[in-house]
Amino acid sequence: MRRLALLCALLFAAAPAWAHPVPFSYLDLRLDAKAGRPSIEGSLTVHVFDAAHELSIDPVERLLDADLAATRGAALQALMTRRLTIAGDGVPLAIQWGPLEVLRDKQSLRLPFTAGGARPPAALAISAALFPYDDRHQTFVNVYDGGALRHQAILGGGRTTVEYFSGSPRGTLAIARRFVGAGIHHILIGPDHLLFLVGLLLLGGSIRKLALVVTAFTVAHSVTLSVAALNLLSAPPRLVEPLIALSIVYVGVDNLMVRGGRDARVWIAFAFGLVHGFGFASVLREMDLPARALGWSLFSFNAGVEVGQLMVVVPVASALAALRRYSEAAGHRFAVAGSLVVVVAGAFWFVQRVFFAGGSL
Repeated sequence: MRRLALLCALLFAAAPAWAHPVPFSYLDLRLDAKAGRPSIEGSLTVHVFDAAHELSIDPVERLLDADLAATRGAALQALMTRRLTIAGDGVPLAIQWGPLEVLRDKQSLRLPFTAGGARPPAALAISAALFPYDDRHQTFVNVYDGGALRHQAILGGGRTTVEYFSGSPRGTLAIARRFVGAGIHHILIGPDHLLFLVGLLLLGGSIRKLALVVTAFTVAHSVTLSVAALNLLSAPPRLVEPLIALSIVYVGVDNLMVRGGRDARVWIAFAFGLVHGFGFASVLREMDLPARALGWSLFSFNAGVEVGQLMVVVPVASALAALRRYSEAAGHRFAVAGSLVVVVAGAFWFVQRVFFAGGSL
């Protein structure tokens, strides 16, 4: 009997305590062009537990009182303004909050708002880290465009931003700008891809020959980039990254061992270009591809990669050709030295990526 009485006492004492049942928030955005009204109407719904924690209100259920919620609404809105950012076409938008609403049945508070000008933005960027005290907290984002649900995302677990591109011609242009720039940036900061290309150029050759080499690499990585980005076929980075390093070693060794006019660079570029494409795809998948414009985003990213390649290939090939015109012997010595550098760099990356965790560049 004593044990039963003690158990009942513990249960009774624990009954008033509130656990954190729903560590979620909901952000709804509606894009529409209405004369004389902001183009974005939205609402942010937060659980009363999170709001009470941030506002230091105890017990939590006090915040479900409409009068108290109204007096603390401004403080909650100010807090959310600092932790929620909405940008349209690259420009941060001012959020205008409406009166706070108490949703007693959902134990939540709803904060309606408006943002933007008369014309809906072509590209929308949302950044939210609403309740950092709880590392389990997630924010569910819904974007409605033209009255239909067009995009959904979950922010949390280290992910704090999401992008949305409208289906209008302006949205398509925004996608092109975004992904062309990303492609150029990725190829220029990827020394392994560039070193592989430079290794292919070291032996020189006619413009037609070098164009075939670069084209083979482009076609190959475009195929695997598209296939992997569409989730039709994938390869784990722990396999792809060492293989990319080995491709660099292979190019350098092949340059040093070439004899009798044999030139297999076109086939080497194509074969290893398939591997490099999987490397490009791993970056592209992290960029949250717009489901409504997969084709445009893939095409734009690939175009950016090609632009970045040309920014390196053209000056390097021109400089090597000028050196050979000046002195064939000097050109040959430079090709040998350059190939040795390519082999050493590729071997270093291979060892780093195989034997040292987090060593990929």
